[in-house]
Amino acid sequence: MPKPIMNLADAVFDDVEENGIYTSSRAQIAAHIGARDLGYNLTVVPPGKVQCPFHSHRGEEEMFLILEGEGELRFGDQRYPIRAFDVIACPTGGPEVAHQIVNTGKVTMRYLAVSTIKNIDVCEYPDSGKFSVVTGGRASPGFRKIVRAENTVDYYDRERNE
Repeated sequence: MPKPIMNLADAVFDDVEENGIYTSSRAQIAAHIGARDLGYNLTVVPPGKVQCPFHSHRGEEEMFLILEGEGELRFGDQRYPIRAFDVIACPTGGPEVAHQIVNTGKVTMRYLAVSTIKNIDVCEYPDSGKFSVVTGGRASPGFRKIVRAENTVDYYDRERNE
């Protein structure tokens, strides 16, 4: 069993994304401290960037604690200024709780992200009309698919009907 404590100063950034506006570094924490039902990571976002697209979860709830920097929270159809020591709740649901943290400040933003870990999650992306389905949780790799929402088909599409 790993030691159940870790100092954020010791976090190793093992998930680095550099894709235009989607630029960030994340340090996974949960596995290092033995977490089972919650995911933890330390996220660093440079000025003018975001970590991920505007999205909502149907299965996993998220919470963010802003440690440094300032920016904006897109939440549903609202925008809120955020700064160090703000705590942000992102409950499950549809577009009304879709969220995205944007670093609109002049310095790097750092925040702690905590989420429930579910064996099944559906994530919706209102800006781009996509959704993803992910199964397996953290422990085992499962099914992962991202599709465009307009590709809806009939229940019996491609089924043998004889």
